[in-house]
Amino acid sequence: MHILFLTDNFPPEGNAPATRTFEHCRRWVTQGHKVTVITGAPNFPEGKVFDGYKNSCYSKSVMDGIEVRRVKTYITVNEGFAKRILDYLSFMVTSFFAGLFVSKPDVVIATSPQFFTACAGWLLSVFRRKPYVFELRDIWPASITAVGAMEKSKAIVALEKLEMFLYRRADLIVSVTNTFKEELVKRGVDGSKIVVVLNGVNLTQYSPRPKSQELLAQHELGDRFVAAYVGTHGLAHALEALVDAAQQLQHRDDIVFLFAGGGAGAEQVKKLVDEKQLGNVKVLGRQPKELMPAIWSLCDVSIVHLKDAELFRSVIPSKIFESMGMGLPLIIGVPEGEATAIVKKHQAGLVVPPEDVSAIAQAIERMADDRELRQQLAQQSHEAAKHFERDNLADSMLAELEKLAV
Repeated sequence: MHILFLTDNFPPEGNAPATRTFEHCRRWVTQGHKVTVITGAPNFPEGKVFDGYKNSCYSKSVMDGIEVRRVKTYITVNEGFAKRILDYLSFMVTSFFAGLFVSKPDVVIATSPQFFTACAGWLLSVFRRKPYVFELRDIWPASITAVGAMEKSKAIVALEKLEMFLYRRADLIVSVTNTFKEELVKRGVDGSKIVVVLNGVNLTQYSPRPKSQELLAQHELGDRFVAAYVGTHGLAHALEALVDAAQQLQHRDDIVFLFAGGGAGAEQVKKLVDEKQLGNVKVLGRQPKELMPAIWSLCDVSIVHLKDAELFRSVIPSKIFESMGMGLPLIIGVPEGEATAIVKKHQAGLVVPPEDVSAIAQAIERMADDRELRQQLAQQSHEAAKHFERDNLADSMLAELEKLAV
């Protein structure tokens, strides 16, 4: 089977969509299938093309057996609705035309969160007369209003109509959460064509290991207890609450906060840390993907946090699974929903109310002071990771694709 996959995020970008797509495609290639990925020049989250790449009209390469075709897009930092839409629209157009020249695909997949990529996927499926698969990673554009990036408007209403059109035209919808599926069914989408394939973790890459002594020395962490937020720093993550928690714990010389990642909120985190003159916070910025397991190794507890918004009850941050793979206990501050249910079910960490600064600080102190609790949660967290092994999840999705390609 020849799988044509459209995504505007792909390695060397290290965010959740890029990682999921790469790991799934890599697995499908090892299973004997041909995979062609159409994407843009790597630039997420800073909106700057990575070293060694160019935003050229067209290029081809091979990555772990995956044929990668990169197209030119309008690249901008994640600031302002209009510029982001231009970015999305440019990829929709160039990926569509690039897809017309891919030889004999059997199925076309397009992944969100933004669904202009899905528009290109649907159009290609029509022109190529092949099944169309919509991989649903986010309820967009609802997430735009949820983070306060834009008020409800005629533009949002128009996008919602386009959203429903794409759901109905899809031959298969692959949702990353059960809650997303439930939401679509409530809105009238045929539930029989929606399957759930959760995010997961590559356990050959993410596994418990001693702290990197080189990185401990480089970042002057010493033997302090490290409470870390690792991953995209977005508007949805409300990271100012974690900075405020660090301020509350300034009296604890044995505790240090670590922020590693880039995104729209990264500069705000650094600005707040500087303004508050917090000596107990280390801000590392975006790190190379290949360095991430070593970065994770520095952590004594992983913090997962989202803005206190109703929409985020349906979200499962992928860093939960990477934390589990590394055998780290979690402190999760997200609205009660599918993500908190996973942590509670597997007893992998402490659940706190989102944006509750005192509760976050108290949970960190409890983890730092109770070694026995920390070890117990860490063990249970690592055990839980086996249920979210990436290759098994990729196989589940592949089985659904094979049904379409018959």
